[in-house]
Amino acid sequence: MKKLSFLAIFLLASLVMWSQAAGNQQEKRPAGTKVALETNYGKIVVLLYDATPKHRDNFVKLVKNGTYDGLLFHRVIKNFMIQGGDPNSRNAKAGQALGDGTLGYTVPAEIKAGLFHRKGALCAARQGDQVNPKRESSASQFYIVQGQVWDNSQLDMMAQRFGKTFSAEQRKAYTTVGGTPHLDGEYTVFGEVLEGMSVVDKIAAVKCDGMDRPLEDVKIIKATVLK
Repeated sequence: MKKLSFLAIFLLASLVMWSQAAGNQQEKRPAGTKVALETNYGKIVVLLYDATPKHRDNFVKLVKNGTYDGLLFHRVIKNFMIQGGDPNSRNAKAGQALGDGTLGYTVPAEIKAGLFHRKGALCAARQGDQVNPKRESSASQFYIVQGQVWDNSQLDMMAQRFGKTFSAEQRKAYTTVGGTPHLDGEYTVFGEVLEGMSVVDKIAAVKCDGMDRPLEDVKIIKATVLK
C-alpha cells in the first residue's frame, strides 16, 4: 500500500508540473485572432497578432469579405517563403505573370523588434524602399516564411553585411528552427503559423516556372476566421 501511495503522489505531482508547463507555454503565445486557410494542399491555421492591430484588422476584414477565397500562392521559393494574396491571381491563366495586384490602398508599417522572420512567420509583402520609403504593406499580399537554419557565424556575417543586430532570442530561433533573418526590420511580421507548417513545407517544394509561380496552381480554397 505504501508503494501504491507513493506512486499516486508521484503521478499527481507530475501531472501538476505538466499542467504548469503547459500553462506557461500558453502564456508565452502572443494574443491574437486565429484564421484558417484551406488550401488544395491542406489546412494552415495562422495567428494574427494583437501587437500589429492594423494588419490584424485588415486581414480579418479581407477574410470575412471573401477576398482570399480562390486566390493562389503565386510565388514560391523553397527554403525561403510562399507568397499569396494577389487579387489578380483568381482564375489566372497558366503562365500569367502575377505579383503586381493591388486593392488600391496600403497598410501602415508595424515593424517591431520582437516580431521577426522565424520559420512560420506570417508577413506582409510590400513594394521596395525606392517607391515606398515608409515600408507600408500591401493590402492583401502576404508571405509565410519557410527559410532555413543558420549558424552563428553566418548570422554574424549577415549582421555585418546588412547592418543588423540579432538578439539572443533571434539567434536561438534562427539556429534551431530557422527562418529568413536578412528580412528583419524590412517587412511587417504580423502573425505566425499555429498548425499546418507541414503544408507550408509541401507547398514550398512544388515545381515552379522561371517567375517562381507553381506549375500547378496552389489555391486558397477558403479563408475563415476561427472562434
